Amino acid sequence: MTGFTFNTTPSIRMGAGALEDLGALAAARMKGTVLIVTDPGMMRTEIVERAEASLLAAGLGVNIFTEVSADPPEEVVLAAARAATGTGGVIGIGGGSSLDVAKLAALLAGGDQMLAEVYGVGNAKGPRLGLIAVPTTAGTGSEVTPISIVTTGASEKMGVVSPVILPDLALLDPELTLGLPAHVTAATGIDAMVHAIEAYASASANNNPVSRALACEALRLMGGALERAVHQPGDIDARADMLLGSLLAGQAFANSPVAAVHALAYPIGGHYKVPHGLSNALVLPHVLRFNAVTAPGPYAEIAAIAFPDLKALRGQEAAAGFAQSLADLSARCGLQQTLREMGIEKEALAMLARDAMNQTRLLVNNPRPVGYDDALAIYEAAW
Repeated sequence: MTGFTFNTTPSIRMGAGALEDLGALAAARMKGTVLIVTDPGMMRTEIVERAEASLLAAGLGVNIFTEVSADPPEEVVLAAARAATGTGGVIGIGGGSSLDVAKLAALLAGGDQMLAEVYGVGNAKGPRLGLIAVPTTAGTGSEVTPISIVTTGASEKMGVVSPVILPDLALLDPELTLGLPAHVTAATGIDAMVHAIEAYASASANNNPVSRALACEALRLMGGALERAVHQPGDIDARADMLLGSLLAGQAFANSPVAAVHALAYPIGGHYKVPHGLSNALVLPHVLRFNAVTAPGPYAEIAAIAFPDLKALRGQEAAAGFAQSLADLSARCGLQQTLREMGIEKEALAMLARDAMNQTRLLVNNPRPVGYDDALAIYEAAW
């Protein structure tokens, strides 16, 4: 066995109704006034109000930053950091965008680094403010990842990757996901499955047995729960399996990083504002078919974990069946299946391929090298 490093959020609290414990858990880690970072959609639910009540009951003051948007741009991150300055800690409540902004707000408000200085791997040094993550979607796993993604300029995405921004606590309450629309449940669920798949197959030197074990359990849970969560939205057991699966997949890819699926998804989201999970779903089967030509092994190994009906297949046949089963699952969950359904013109595929080539941080982890012509062919297959 080669050496590896594995980092994760040091404390996890999960259970139906766990949001009621937020105040006591925060008071043990933070003092004075805390900042809740969330988005306008969350403010239309009772979740933030309940969180605030729990925090106030525990003796903490509460400020609320509500300006998070999907694919958050730099100005939103900087505004959140200004709001966090002088507080005793930051609590992110919402989907991946809210959690990502909360991480960087805690970092920038708690130290003396500028945002431009922390992009890349290992450049965020800290210190930071106390940080709690409360996910309300089962998809990004951001509550246990040392990663925050920011939209820079018009469409390009850049990442901050450092164990410094791992939250101190992840609080998972599956009841908070009950109100998710079916389409969001489906897209975020496929996103989480992509995290597990790419972590398991990653060519990273830090691909490790802990990440692979977590990825397998994540796929077992989500493979059996996603359709139930989409089509039976009140199924709390399915919601819990999805939330836990998302967390496990997040732990896996935080240490054995993702690859070409994400690299090709980012330009779609950046240019066409397609939600990240759906962007992943649109290219996922096509990237896997491309990879399986030279590296079918990892996909063959995990195929039957997510889809037990594939257990009799081996090698290339199992890898092909896995890619097709993922495409079929996406379709059964009601997600769009082609880029043209998203209003993407065929003439734009070359531009998307050029932009994907900028995602070197991710492409280096792909089990098969991806050049411009390869990316273009994958987009054409997805079109």
